[in-house]
Formats: sequence, structure tokens, C-alpha cells
Amino acid sequence: MSEAELIARTRQGDDAAWETLTRQHQQAVFRLAYLILGDPADADDIAQETFIRAYRALDRFDPTRAARPWLFSIAANLARNRLRSVGRYVAALQRFLRADPDALAPATAPEAGDSQLLWQAVRRLNDADQEIVYLRYFSEMSEVETAEALQIAAGTVKSRTHRALGRLRAVVEKEFPSLRESFVE
Repeated sequence: MSEAELIARTRQGDDAAWETLTRQHQQAVFRLAYLILGDPADADDIAQETFIRAYRALDRFDPTRAARPWLFSIAANLARNRLRSVGRYVAALQRFLRADPDALAPATAPEAGDSQLLWQAVRRLNDADQEIVYLRYFSEMSEVETAEALQIAAGTVKSRTHRALGRLRAVVEKEFPSLRESFVE
């Protein structure tokens, strides 16, 4: 059954259709929220809230468009709002750490495979670069879908992706030399 059919059936009160649509996108929405927030519990909360908000707004959704970019847009906005709402907490924590820098000793990173190393390298990028890399390569979204999800022009997706990959290459060169062959052009 197509997304459009699932949406139409949901609008008619078919809960099973909504559950199917949710299952199709739940993991990807969670991953995006996790990418932005860095915390699995918060990401799970955001993913749930995303589907609640999408369900409530389903009558305004254009079923001729793909649901994934729409859901990603909702999730990204909710996650960014969550980050803003905890800003004061983070500022207080930073003040605490500046006052007592030895309060938290750095943890030793466990040995990881290439995919985990690549994820660590991506996490070194700024939030906007992480988001574009995640959407384009981890979620395998097209430029058009990514543009819809981020509410930007497709050409902007292309340029941001190019710049983000350049910065990722620099991180890999400097901090993750074992991944260099992954970035051969």
C-alpha cells in the first residue's frame, strides 16, 4: 500500500494504516532526533512527539508529497526547540566545568569498527553539517527530499553537502586516518 493510500485510510479513521506509516518512518525519525540531540531518551521523546503532531496535522498534509521529508521537518524543529529549552542548563554546566575542570574525567573510547569511527567523525562536525550528511547519506534521501525536510532550496542542499563533506574529509585526515580510504574521490 502506498503512502498516499495509508494517509487516506488514516484520515478515514483506520488506525492500522497510521501504525503502518509510523513503523515505516519511526527509526529514521528517531535517528535524526538522536543526531541533533545526542541522547537516546530525548530522541525517543521527540520521535513520539513528531508522530503525535503529524497525526494531528494530517488533514493539512498534501498526500501527493512524500511523508518522510515532512516528518523529518517536524522532528528537526522539535529537536532544535528542545535544545533551545535546555540552553540554560548547558550554560550552567559549562560554568561549573570552567570552575572545576577536573570534575569530569574524559572517558576512554571503546574500540570501534569503521562505521562507529565514521559516526564519531561526523559528530565532530557542526550541527548543520551533521544534519545534511545524515539526511543525504545515512538516510539516503535525495537532494529534493533533503531540501523539503530542511525547507531550503535543492541547490543549497548541493552546496551544503559539498562543504560538509569537505569538512568531514579534513576531520578524517586529522583525527581518523584509518578511514582515509573511505574518502577517496
